[in-house]
Amino acid sequence: MVAAAKVRTPASPARVEAMDWPNLTTHLDGNGWAVLPRLLSPDECGSLVGLYGEDGIFRSHIIMARHGFGRGEYKYFSYPLPDIISALRTALYPQLAPIANRWNESMGIDVRYPAEHGDFIKRCHKAGQTRPTPLLLQYNAGDYNCLHQDLYGEHVFPLQVAILLSEPERDFTGGEFVLTEQRPRMQSRAAVVPLKQGDAVVFAVHRRPVQGTRGTYRVNLRHGVSQLRSGHRHTVGIIFHDAK
Repeated sequence: MVAAAKVRTPASPARVEAMDWPNLTTHLDGNGWAVLPRLLSPDECGSLVGLYGEDGIFRSHIIMARHGFGRGEYKYFSYPLPDIISALRTALYPQLAPIANRWNESMGIDVRYPAEHGDFIKRCHKAGQTRPTPLLLQYNAGDYNCLHQDLYGEHVFPLQVAILLSEPERDFTGGEFVLTEQRPRMQSRAAVVPLKQGDAVVFAVHRRPVQGTRGTYRVNLRHGVSQLRSGHRHTVGIIFHDAK
């Protein structure tokens, strides 16, 4: 696991703590997503991109076209995760767990999430979900990621994070992060999330509550990446539940 050590534990946990979480929470409640600006530095982004060729730190390599997922590829990290990925997972989760619990309560879902990520991972592992889900994605010109949801098993944490490691208009063009929201008895709504290098987007994995005139109802979300017109794009995905 020497390669993983190339990315030192960053200042990003302190950056997580310093984010304007009241405003981020308001945006999440209203839209199902919110941007965490400058979560990673350019050097941290570059170090993570450099890990893509280090096969010893990954548990699997997925070529999207083989599975009908789109075009491009990604790799799931193995345990132990690189320090920067582990630190982000640990720091982000406690900020998001109260939101997840409030959302479930408003939607009439009985599941509640513990305050610390380690306790939630124990729940996943007890149910046989033992494979880590953080991943590193790579796209080239013409690649895209179809709309999807990252569920992986019975235990699903309802929020996840994607961090853009490349700089738009310098490293690539196109390749926007896209969300769609299916509202009951209405047409779907799409959102294109503006991101710069080092920015993260936190978003709903599956569903979120919306307050309507007759009370709270659930909307279903999917996410993906539009087609790259040129260049190369790398992203890290931070998913808080593990997979079977």
